[in-house]
Amino acid sequence: MKAIILAAGQGTRLRPLTDDRPKCLVELAGKPLLEHQLETLRGAGIEDIHVVAGYRADQIRQPGVTRHINERFAETNMVATLFAAEQELTGESDLIISYGDIVYEPRVLEALLACGAPVCLTVDRAWRRYWADRMEDPLSDAETLKLKDGDRVVELGKKPRGLDDIEGQYMGLIKVRADHVRPLVALWYAMDRGATYDGKDFDNMYMTSFLQHMIDRKWDVRAAFIENGWLEIDTTDDLRMADEGFWEPSAAASSS
Repeated sequence: MKAIILAAGQGTRLRPLTDDRPKCLVELAGKPLLEHQLETLRGAGIEDIHVVAGYRADQIRQPGVTRHINERFAETNMVATLFAAEQELTGESDLIISYGDIVYEPRVLEALLACGAPVCLTVDRAWRRYWADRMEDPLSDAETLKLKDGDRVVELGKKPRGLDDIEGQYMGLIKVRADHVRPLVALWYAMDRGATYDGKDFDNMYMTSFLQHMIDRKWDVRAAFIENGWLEIDTTDDLRMADEGFWEPSAAASSS
């Protein structure tokens, strides 16, 4: 098992905390976001861990972690950051892809690891409780996620018209089965560089747009269901959620 953490962004909505450090090194419950992820991954026996850095990349130097650089971090988005570590997309093992601004309990990772589909996404079925605590209007930020056959993801990442468009919330944690890692690379190379994807150009497409591209080409993308147990840190207000019971830092620490 190999893990790649995407941590190149500037985290402008977390300023001033990110004025002098990358977003993944902002502290939550006494330690950087990245350290929480490393503890959870290593607690599950995953030691081959890579971080793709960009903004303030020199500060990311955790022992036992391989660092890659997205030199164009200021003008690209998450998918481009993933492919800055293309040399690691060998297909020799299953691949975990994680956003750098999330933390999650071991049970969240365990649910993902238990999913055997070609592509698996962690999907929070209790998202409304979390989103309602984060913001006055959950629909202002939440994205669509539609399912068929119980756990097959057929749509994600769009603007919802109502709650019926959201059967769960994708949290930024993905597993690609080993035999689909190299095809994933081929799929990316075959995409039209001149097209737009959900309103973004190729370099700035969202990860959800790339996932939707897979789905539209009949890739089998499945949900690994969870109920809370994670946090996304986009703003300083999100930091207080560590005290709201949606994620327990002690759970991560106890598994390391």
